[in-house]
Amino acid sequence: MRISVLSGKGGTGKTFISVNLAYAANDGLYIDCDVEEPNGRIFLKPELQLVEKVKVMLPTVDMDKCSGCKTCVHFCKYNALAYVKNKLLIFPELCHACGGCVMLCSNGALAETRRAIGIVEYGQSGKIKTRTGVLNTGEATGIPVIKHLLTDIPNEGLVVIDCPPGSSCAVMESIKDSDYCILVAEPTLFGVHNLSMVYKLVKLFDKPHGVIINKAIEGETVVEDYCRENEIPILMTIPYELEIGLLNSQGMLVGQKDKYFSIFNKVLQKIKKEV
Repeated sequence: MRISVLSGKGGTGKTFISVNLAYAANDGLYIDCDVEEPNGRIFLKPELQLVEKVKVMLPTVDMDKCSGCKTCVHFCKYNALAYVKNKLLIFPELCHACGGCVMLCSNGALAETRRAIGIVEYGQSGKIKTRTGVLNTGEATGIPVIKHLLTDIPNEGLVVIDCPPGSSCAVMESIKDSDYCILVAEPTLFGVHNLSMVYKLVKLFDKPHGVIINKAIEGETVVEDYCRENEIPILMTIPYELEIGLLNSQGMLVGQKDKYFSIFNKVLQKIKKEV
């Protein structure tokens, strides 16, 4: 079973929920798809076993064959190619590695090469296997790293996917093959706004889903009201507590405390039953 954990923005508690669910399961696979800022490893502290580079296609040009027709320049919607002073320029950071420019070049002036845009770290934390994607600074998109992370996932056992924040293409890539989506929300009007974005996304993908309210404050019911209006099940409410904040700030798993372990375990059982 694959469970994806989403939030409308960073800092809501997506990684906090993901790592503690993986710990409560005491088995399976944790995948950190937040490749621009992966921090699940801070809490799970995996022993690193393997590092793989993630490479994408990059065009190279042979100017002796280039006629200056600019077909490739007009095709590229990301402005990764420009023809200036009788020379074709290629901007690697803007290239999305679609390969269209190479296919369209009638003179064979463009060819494919490969360049690394990030890495995937494979590790082990107790009985939990971990995969962490790390995107190189300055890269336009982390989707190739996320695709690499989600390749060859075992069909059996629990897989917890820690998604990037927001509702972008990277999030879509992270949830497309998931069996269940957990939406993490804060109990504020801004939290409801961010929740609505990821809620529309999981509805678009027709994924079973539920909400976890993090940092809940007594008397603040805006998220509960939104969930009631849209018939979204609330899986769990985590109170705004000093102890949780202290444990998080020290890179500790709150699931190691019995009172919190039972909460996360109940959520897992509830999701398994629904799926």
